[in-house]
Amino acid sequence: MKPAELLRIALRALQAHKLRSFLTLLGVIIGVTTIVGVVSVINGLNVYVREKIIVLSPDVYILTRFGIIQSRKEFLEALKRRPITWSEYERCASTLTRAAMVGAGTGSRGTVNLGNRRLADVQVVGVTPNFAELFNLEFEAGGFFTPMENDAFQPVAVIGANTRDELFPGMDPIGRTILVRGLPFRVIGLMPKQGRSIGFTQDNRIYVPLQVYRTHFMPSNQSLEIYVKPQGGVAGQEASLDETRALFRAMRHTSFRAPDPFGIVTQEAAQAIWRQISGAAFILMILVASVSLGVGGVVIMNIMLVSVTERTPEIGIRLAIGARKRDIRRQFLLEAALLSMAGGVVGVLAGGLMAALVKGVAGFPAQVTPGIVISGVGLSTLVGLAAGFLPARRASNLVVIDAIRAE
Repeated sequence: MKPAELLRIALRALQAHKLRSFLTLLGVIIGVTTIVGVVSVINGLNVYVREKIIVLSPDVYILTRFGIIQSRKEFLEALKRRPITWSEYERCASTLTRAAMVGAGTGSRGTVNLGNRRLADVQVVGVTPNFAELFNLEFEAGGFFTPMENDAFQPVAVIGANTRDELFPGMDPIGRTILVRGLPFRVIGLMPKQGRSIGFTQDNRIYVPLQVYRTHFMPSNQSLEIYVKPQGGVAGQEASLDETRALFRAMRHTSFRAPDPFGIVTQEAAQAIWRQISGAAFILMILVASVSLGVGGVVIMNIMLVSVTERTPEIGIRLAIGARKRDIRRQFLLEAALLSMAGGVVGVLAGGLMAALVKGVAGFPAQVTPGIVISGVGLSTLVGLAAGFLPARRASNLVVIDAIRAE
């Protein structure tokens, strides 16, 4: 039997019971909708975290007091570490031979004012002048402060887009003075808008010279972060890490068997942690969606078995006039596949709509890709083929005489 004729017969059989076909698809639709929606959100989050939140340059690593904490035990151990001090930064900057550049920074929350306008809970970050070069910062206007301004304790600031929008609506902030935690700072740079997602924004930051921050805002027990750019880029990172680790352990007189008295953060390590989190969420959602797809497959199988029973005389007549068993198998497999694929298409559309709503309402950076669409439709089609195998086999194995006489 020709494929075109098989397709025509299968479509005619499905159209004969439109309501039953639609109700049969609900399990597949729900499963595919869940998969497409969840995978789109996770995919968008992965891109956002990689490009917006984990903003380390690939060849820059950070020495911190805490590092990447993955358990309560690690957090309690990190609390016992001494804060990283200014003198330790200076020693690293002057001693490390495998580092192309060494910087430092720290920050805390504070309030920013301009006249009667007030912006609370702003992240005030004190950094060395090479911070912009270390992390490849871009500027919408102005620029970063210089080593001379840092050494001279100049009260200058680089602000984020959110600070500009709140304090300088419709105005150019460059050259104007704002109060950062009660102290006047002259704005010399403006960062481009990066947006908000998953409750996080980098637009709510203000960068000031580290020397000024240390003098006015930094308590004695606050730890610095040390930024190291190795010589030779990513290829030289391992050698640079070994040198930095040895120097820091020597400065703190750490014994040979004791763990490092500091934490190290690299872009790869931070993204690996996020991949573990998103991967676990992905597996959980796939398991939940698989239950729905499994139920949808069972329903399709039951309906196809009912269809075989209802159409037994038709099958007997077709076999009697020359249809082969494989033609009957193909017909019922095609019907099951088309039925499930239709549910997959509807599920993809519903999942894409769900992702768009999540992105528009909750601000999650959901991203529907062609791969997700193809996977959704393909998975539903496979479920239909698996569900239609038993009914197709039963239909093809009917005895011709018994099938014709069936009522």
